Amino acid sequence: MITIKQKSLCKQLQVSFKNKALLQQALTHRSADSSNNERLEYLGDAILSFVIAEALYERFPQVKEGKLSRLRASLVKGVTLAEIGRELNLGDVLILGPGELKSGGYRRESILADAVEALFGAIYLDSGLEEIKALILRLFAERLASIDVNEAVKDAKTRLQELLQSRQQPLPIYSVKEVKSPTNQPRFEASCQVALLDKVIIAQGDSHRKAEQKSAERVLKLLEGKL
Repeated sequence: MITIKQKSLCKQLQVSFKNKALLQQALTHRSADSSNNERLEYLGDAILSFVIAEALYERFPQVKEGKLSRLRASLVKGVTLAEIGRELNLGDVLILGPGELKSGGYRRESILADAVEALFGAIYLDSGLEEIKALILRLFAERLASIDVNEAVKDAKTRLQELLQSRQQPLPIYSVKEVKSPTNQPRFEASCQVALLDKVIIAQGDSHRKAEQKSAERVLKLLEGKL
């Protein structure tokens, strides 16, 4: 039996699990049960890499292998997967052990990223390659469309993470919520919190990703004046 929040997740993903046990397993962290999502994560990682590789191959017929590999790596990295996990509110449905619950594991990027890949693996086993391929392309559509093969500049979230890691600082904490818009178009507000600043930085955008990127960019500008 799946929960109301898990049903909401399936609705977001536009999938319906025939085998509900696969969904439960995909959401179960190793801290909670020996029947966890690690094997599904392994499978999902391979499927994701293939689907993105094929999409890049078709989208950029003139780009050479080395550049295609770098573009693929920039899309399937943990930061991006965790971002998708937050967009899907995966933290609300993860099944974690008591220790991880207490330490805020539902916010941890590695746990969110692994769960996204595990979901990909579960959906593949439950519904087949075409279903999971369509889902991955939907989730990555905006990111694929925004690729500029002539530009190698890292996005704001990546630059902020690398800056904090270089100074042995904790990773930023992001929170996103949908807000009312006068035009009735989707509008999101993202907050970004880092240990080096004594305030939470907020920005808005017309998608989860854009709002988070804008908040990260603002944090970077503030840190430039401090470091």
